[in-house]
Amino acid sequence: MSRYHFSLVLPALFLVSCGGGTQPETKKEEPKKEAAAAPAPAGEATITGKVMFTGTKPVMRAVSMDATPACARMHKDSPKSEEVVVNADGSLRNVFVRIKSGLPDQKWPVSAAKVTVDQVGCVYKPHVVGLMVGQDIEFLNSDETNHNIHPLPRTNREWNESQPPKGDPKVKQFAQEELMIPVKCNVHPWMKLYVNVVSHPFFAVTGEDGTFTIKGLPAGEYTVEAVHERYGAQETKVKVDATGTGKAEFTFKG
Repeated sequence: MSRYHFSLVLPALFLVSCGGGTQPETKKEEPKKEAAAAPAPAGEATITGKVMFTGTKPVMRAVSMDATPACARMHKDSPKSEEVVVNADGSLRNVFVRIKSGLPDQKWPVSAAKVTVDQVGCVYKPHVVGLMVGQDIEFLNSDETNHNIHPLPRTNREWNESQPPKGDPKVKQFAQEELMIPVKCNVHPWMKLYVNVVSHPFFAVTGEDGTFTIKGLPAGEYTVEAVHERYGAQETKVKVDATGTGKAEFTFKG
């Protein structure tokens, strides 16, 4: 996810001399204007890649919702934990990928688009999201039961709010960069979401095919980082020219 200083300006006093003349008026000091932040350089380079899994494929455990019949009724079969989701081709879902270093030292405009998280069948959808510092994240409740949204950040502000069935959206922001912020529901302990907050728009989350694409980069050499909730983080270096495409490949071992 500033301190501001305020000064009190006292009006100058003008003294009238015995001869009727006046002293020259003191010139008022104009307030200093902060220099506008340089605009972020536009780019057309792209980094693509795939995150693979090697080793013994973990068994996705079933999540019991029997304690809350309203949740259990929404599923034909018991839903599976999303802690580790390996696709049929051995690629890995729900990995957050970002540019860790190498970007120009610029202020990147915050996206006006909301990042939406829904609660459907007593499950957070999606399981992993990314957003910029100060960008809106919108929490929906599409269920017929009450939920509780409780992020557990290490550096951002912690909050804990209930959301009634099909209640109004809750829109929040995070003020500081922080990766893999766990979000839980105090009402349904199996519910978990991970929020990743960065200062720029160059990030992605691997999906059903384990791939990712990061577009709009200026030319440069970058450190690309992939982060998984169980297996931690990996880095690789990628260099791209102004309109080129670079590759970043990762393999997590179970």
